[in-house]
Amino acid sequence: MKRGFTIFIALLTIMACSLIANCQSNPQEEILIGAIYPMTGGNASSGQEAKFAMETAIDVINNSYDYNLPLARTEGLPNLNGAKVRIILADHQGLPEMGISAVEKLITQDHVVAVLGCFHSSVAAVVSMQCERYGIPFLAPESSSPSLHRRDLKWFFRTSPHDESFSYAMFEFMEDLKNKNNLKIENVALIHEDTLFGTDSADAQTKFAAEFGYNIVGNIQYRANSTSMISEVLKLKSFNADAVLGVSYTSDAMLILKTMGELKYTPKIFIGQDAGWTSPELVRELGKEMVEGIVSRNVFSLDLAKERPMVLAINEKYREISNVDLTDNTSREFMATIILADAINRAGSTNPDAIRKALQNTNTPAEELILPWEGVRFDESGQNILATPIMTQWQDGEMRTVWPFNVKAAEFIYPIPR
Repeated sequence: MKRGFTIFIALLTIMACSLIANCQSNPQEEILIGAIYPMTGGNASSGQEAKFAMETAIDVINNSYDYNLPLARTEGLPNLNGAKVRIILADHQGLPEMGISAVEKLITQDHVVAVLGCFHSSVAAVVSMQCERYGIPFLAPESSSPSLHRRDLKWFFRTSPHDESFSYAMFEFMEDLKNKNNLKIENVALIHEDTLFGTDSADAQTKFAAEFGYNIVGNIQYRANSTSMISEVLKLKSFNADAVLGVSYTSDAMLILKTMGELKYTPKIFIGQDAGWTSPELVRELGKEMVEGIVSRNVFSLDLAKERPMVLAINEKYREISNVDLTDNTSREFMATIILADAINRAGSTNPDAIRKALQNTNTPAEELILPWEGVRFDESGQNILATPIMTQWQDGEMRTVWPFNVKAAEFIYPIPR
């Protein structure tokens, strides 16, 4: 009887070892990552471009390419037996309540292991809170409200700079224009939309204007997705500011520029807070003459490829599916997808806590990015402390780097030609 029991235990042990071996040798079919973006509504073009950027990144991750990027030279995730990564995309239409329902489905029904998003900071705020509730890593590629990483969340990460660092760079830029180009800039006007993105940016700009000694002669807040900007532009015109700082998504940015043209108003300097002011849709819909001279804070420009030739190869791959070049937003969405997949691979697991710990230990060097940053390393709040901004200006239909002056690809055009 004892001998029979011993044989039975031995057989169970052999079967268990065999099952474990099979599980370890068979690749997982797919690793699912959720992504929540505006696929319909006023900023649908930004959502579509984000989709193309993530698809480009997934191609690099799941196949083998000679790029100096994490996971590029292998197929799939090597630490998960070559498992392929797939993005499940959900639409939030620019509405926080839609973002909540979207992330609920992604987590509870699609069983994603992490979430990317959301372009709109107001949507990222509520989606990341839901991820916190469920214990699922959330990575913001481009949502830039500084309040997002100041909520003591364990599961929130952001690869990009935030709007305080971007706004500070705007004033550094204007200081250099004053001191090195001898431009007179004393009075500034603000125009911004009324969601978290706009209000947080305006607060930061107000703070730094005081620190740098600039007078804010007007602060205009408008309702996002407005149908008219006549009164707002008339106010701007009356302020006669030396520089205007604008915070708008794409549809509003286009409407502001159209209205400025109709009312024959052109500020000498206009600096946008990315989003709509860097969208290729501006040129497609308005023409390059109307956007000429508009500046935006940025983190990416194709003219920086002289330092990193890999950028051109990635841009060509992106163009194959999007028919446009990489931008500030899409370059960040591409890179964030790579960073997240790399963390999952380093975790060697789809366990959310293991992925979170791998994200906390991220230390991607500058040479493994397509962005001009010092690298990717998150602090305790989940904010990348190595991300730095640049300033670009629309010149002949292209965004050209004009600041910092030591990396500029073009001379700053002043004043805006109209």
